[in-house]
Amino acid sequence: MTSPKQIPPTRLARLLDQHSRALELYASQWCRSPEDCVQEAFVSLAARVPPPENEAAWLYRVVRNLAINASRSAARRDTRERAVSPESETKFPDPAEAAAHAEQVQKLSDHLDSLAPESREVVVLRIWSGLTWDQIAELTAMSSSNAQRKYVKAIEQLGSLMRNNV
Repeated sequence: MTSPKQIPPTRLARLLDQHSRALELYASQWCRSPEDCVQEAFVSLAARVPPPENEAAWLYRVVRNLAINASRSAARRDTRERAVSPESETKFPDPAEAAAHAEQVQKLSDHLDSLAPESREVVVLRIWSGLTWDQIAELTAMSSSNAQRKYVKAIEQLGSLMRNNV
């Protein structure tokens, strides 16, 4: 009887190369530290025995959950900090975070921010993640046809924003 095995390092490296940037963009919808969420997800994947059947879908689910949890933690932390020091309401961006995002990703992110959260999520999952409509439906708890409708409408909105150079 053979024991279950961990994911091979070469497969893990290939997944990291293929999905890390899209996962960071995906996580940035919810939190200020998307890189941390992606790193934590890959560490969890490396330790998982046996590996999930669909590693990419599993990574997106874990990154989504980690990013939402990070967002909630940050909101609680911000509330506590404001309670302790209400006069210091000004927030300065972290230079390391600002440097981590390329200019092109930032512009696209700005346009994506104008979309409704569900539409933005579907666009990111479809374009940058390459997930199928069924995978998106399962991940977002909506029907695949609803996901497709949200995607088409969001792409039309993004196209309009880009044409108008807003």
